[in-house]
Amino acid sequence: MSANGHLSPAQIRDRLKHPVIDGDGHWVEYDPVFAERMRKVGGDKAADGFLAAMRTTRDALQMSVNERKRRRVAMPGFWTRQTSNTLDRATAMMPRMLYDRLDEFGADFAIVYPTAGLRVPRIRDDETRRAVVRAYNIVSAEYFGKLSDRMTPAAIIPMHTPDEAIAELEFVTKQLGTKVGMFGSAMPRPVESAQSDNPDIRRLAVGYEVFGVDGLYDYNPVWAKCVELKIAPTFHSTGSNQALRNSPTNFTYNHIGHFADAGHAAAKGIFLGGVTRRFPELRFAFLEGGVAWGCQLFGDLIEHWERRNARALENMRPDKLDRELLMSLVQKYGYDDIAAALKARDGYPDPEQMNLTGGLEELDDFALCKITRKQDWIDLYATPYYFGCEADDRTISWAFGKTNPFGAKLNAIYSSDIGHFDVIDMRNPLPEAYELVEDGFLTDADFREFVFANTVRLWGTQNPQFFEGTRVAKEAAAVLAENAPGLRVAAE
Repeated sequence: MSANGHLSPAQIRDRLKHPVIDGDGHWVEYDPVFAERMRKVGGDKAADGFLAAMRTTRDALQMSVNERKRRRVAMPGFWTRQTSNTLDRATAMMPRMLYDRLDEFGADFAIVYPTAGLRVPRIRDDETRRAVVRAYNIVSAEYFGKLSDRMTPAAIIPMHTPDEAIAELEFVTKQLGTKVGMFGSAMPRPVESAQSDNPDIRRLAVGYEVFGVDGLYDYNPVWAKCVELKIAPTFHSTGSNQALRNSPTNFTYNHIGHFADAGHAAAKGIFLGGVTRRFPELRFAFLEGGVAWGCQLFGDLIEHWERRNARALENMRPDKLDRELLMSLVQKYGYDDIAAALKARDGYPDPEQMNLTGGLEELDDFALCKITRKQDWIDLYATPYYFGCEADDRTISWAFGKTNPFGAKLNAIYSSDIGHFDVIDMRNPLPEAYELVEDGFLTDADFREFVFANTVRLWGTQNPQFFEGTRVAKEAAAVLAENAPGLRVAAE
């Protein structure tokens, strides 16, 4: 038993009959050295563009509080790297050391996402961004190249335009052997009516790309390319520094819920845009925001469909109002002023809005989903969506509970988040996750799904060769050979 009262990773592994896959760990690129490696493969534009993107945090921290308030610049995190735990700080910086310590953490295999690279997709200048992304992916692949039996890095896939995304997908898969893509989402798009040379207006007067709904481009070619190249789109996008998470003084206010916010927007846009209907082969993951929002969104979508699908909207047509009955009821209860107003409007409460539908040709918000039966909800949402959950999140149990519509289990995946400030000791995440079993929130079978099988299905369904040559190849193949666990709802 460890000092914090948990079982140790080794003790937990002795109990388990399956491997553990970390679906979302992080390494921390050492910017000065990483940039110079980028300079060698991508030139000055790549290296200098990367360093400029990294300076945005320092620039915001150097502003006075009043200046951040004046410009509405969000308070970034400070002191976000381990210092008292020097061993973990070193581990985060050096992939070979991370590789050597995986057993200590109780992990057999790890998907490793960037830290500095998380902000690269937000570089505004197109030429600079593409240079930085390309060089970043090359250098990252070099760092992890000889560690592939136990770790694989995520390449950055910029989604500013379909052509940009497709070009990088082609490069990283065919030239670098990449198996994981970190796709950009919630990227700011300029508001056409608010164009300005003022940088703060350009920064604040934006909408956000969520794909599928109100996008500038047709992203179907990107999803088709993902199917062709066997890449599952995963989103690790920020919602911080935007809209309601833009406090100039309180980092925690900005930070709490921001990954969930970005994931919620992308998942909702992809679903309502009919992407999961058109590309049933694709699996999508939304990382580090937990699964609670996914459970709520699942229910919210169904409830809205029940009231806003094409058939339900027929009940709301203004011309179906029984004007005579309404008038008689108003008169019966003695509201003479309402009766007079209705009479002046030919019996309709709001005739000026009767024929207003916002200029839409299609009134059904769910038209692209083509939902006709209960099973569609499982096939279009519960099956293709995966949710990255940090170890100490008790709402993970919601994914496996009975509260989801149709008794569906959502696909929660274990995400250690090692390398970041919220992991005080890299040996803690697995014991914290296993505490959910000890406290009765998850069963042993649920835990297997959470820390192993769901992650295998996310990547292996998309790419059956994903785990070949890895430490977990045999066990992963067995999971993929199992009958598909997708839930079938009761007879319609």
